[in-house]
Amino acid sequence: MILSIIAGIAAAAAFSARFNWWRSGVKGLPVLMYHNIGKAPASSRYKKLWVSPENFAKHMDYLKKHGYNFISFTELAWSVKTGEPLPDNPVLVTFDDGYRNNYTEAWKILKDKGGKGNIFLVYNTIGKHNAWQNPEEEPWQPMMTWEEIREMQESGIMDFGSHTMNHPALQNLAPETAAWELRESRKRLGDRLGREVACMAYPYGGGALDANVRKLAKEAGYVCDFGIRQGISPLPWNAEEAALKRLLIRGDDTMLDFHLQLTRGKSRF
Repeated sequence: MILSIIAGIAAAAAFSARFNWWRSGVKGLPVLMYHNIGKAPASSRYKKLWVSPENFAKHMDYLKKHGYNFISFTELAWSVKTGEPLPDNPVLVTFDDGYRNNYTEAWKILKDKGGKGNIFLVYNTIGKHNAWQNPEEEPWQPMMTWEEIREMQESGIMDFGSHTMNHPALQNLAPETAAWELRESRKRLGDRLGREVACMAYPYGGGALDANVRKLAKEAGYVCDFGIRQGISPLPWNAEEAALKRLLIRGDDTMLDFHLQLTRGKSRF
């Protein structure tokens, strides 16, 4: 009897540790962070960064059902620059890197569900593959082409930001090299897209915690910068305080995880 009680307490403790249901609700701007939409290669060491199309569709259904308003990088940057409020209950759906499955899978689902998405592009990998990753850990994946990027932009469903020229850890670079990665990617993307590139995300997230790197991003002309720190940023966002937080959506997340991410700012410790 005592053993069963202890086992029950241990199970309850494990559940509480796994799910943050007991946390207070958090208000602000939830920024969902996806990478690949599809089935992970068998040899991938980063399967958590692959979300199935079926689960991605469920996530978008959840957002629609619960009254979230999809926004774009352009809308967010305009709000930050002008002080005009965002729509009630805003959500920003983002994808890192620019994998081709964002075009073949995610874009189609967003069109079907009436949503919007935003992709951080690594300029020198467009039309190529994810060369910054070790192919023994993550098999090289094809990246979107310029034709696909323009098609998505013209649809009004996808917006684009910078993930630098080559996907380096900016905080580990010489300042002049980090500045070039930030400045050059913004300029070249803007020239090819025919519009201002106002938002960027730091590869590996470390740049968001480095005041000098954040200063370089601001000097390059970015209005909004994003890290990978877990959570929901309050609105209005104070750019001087910290980069925007994001919610990493994992391939093994349940819908309870997804709900807790959006309402508590995290589901796991």
